[in-house]
Amino acid sequence: MASQDWFDKDFYKVLGVSKDVTPAELKKAYRKLARKYHPDSNPGNPTAEAKFKELSEAHSVLADAAQRKEYDAVRAMGSGARFAAPDGRTQSGGFEDAFGGMFGGGSRQQSYTFEQGGFDDILGGMFGRGGGGGGAGFGNPTGGYRGSGAPTRGRDVIASTTIDFITATHGDQISLQTQDGRPIKVKIPAGVADGQKIRLRGKGRPSPDGGETGDIVLTITVRKHPVFERDGLNLRVNVPVTFVEASLGATIEVPTLGGAPVKLRVTPGTPSGRVLRVKGRGVTTAKGTGDLLAVVQVAVPSHLSKDAEEKLTAFAEALPKEDPRADLIARAKG
Repeated sequence: MASQDWFDKDFYKVLGVSKDVTPAELKKAYRKLARKYHPDSNPGNPTAEAKFKELSEAHSVLADAAQRKEYDAVRAMGSGARFAAPDGRTQSGGFEDAFGGMFGGGSRQQSYTFEQGGFDDILGGMFGRGGGGGGAGFGNPTGGYRGSGAPTRGRDVIASTTIDFITATHGDQISLQTQDGRPIKVKIPAGVADGQKIRLRGKGRPSPDGGETGDIVLTITVRKHPVFERDGLNLRVNVPVTFVEASLGATIEVPTLGGAPVKLRVTPGTPSGRVLRVKGRGVTTAKGTGDLLAVVQVAVPSHLSKDAEEKLTAFAEALPKEDPRADLIARAKG
């Protein structure tokens, strides 16, 4: 805040208080007006937003004892303060008269001293000197309307939402509601993962002093699918086949996510755990497209008829005498 601006702004009038207002009265008046004109209470209302910024500016100065002292003094300079020239003559004028002589501006090339006293205090507060120590002036920026720092950025809001597996895989636009009741649209990108965070720029809390609005940081939780699971950009699904299909070979149908089933060929002698790949039927993102991985699971019948049991026993006796676990045991022994 440049002190030149203070000449043109009546902060007491902005807040509707008298010049001898107490800190408690000032705080009460500001809170009442801030609630009325806060952007959250007036969405899309530029007039209310401008008023809120004006209130925040006025309060930030008057609520700080050191800044209020500087403000009162500077305002006094602009409303008839008297300056004495070296020859003893007095001059009426404002900020430009006082600083015009000091820095070579204006029509008079001479120095002035402030008759009312406190001129050094004003400079000390404005440029980081003096004994006050509590003010935020040009030498001690605090951001926003207090000092020369940038306006304060609004706070980020942490939020979460749960979406279904298909939405996370294919992407979609969903509607959410903020804590203060504002509806917002959120674009869910294709391939978003469980636990991933999406940053919604400018959807968070507004700045108290005209700075950038904060963001919403949205954490995504993805519901599990009863059939499919993610494997990077691939989709994985367990596909049961019968012992006969695995032994003799067969053509089977495999489900796809949100589409019609596809047919796959199971070659004779396919073991449980073998992965059959369907190209391009996985997750599609800007980084690429994954595949559908069908994992063969040989299904064992839970009930056999007496006749089937006898035939299976005869079949087993006709097989070569091989132990499928022999190699496993050998490798385990090292």
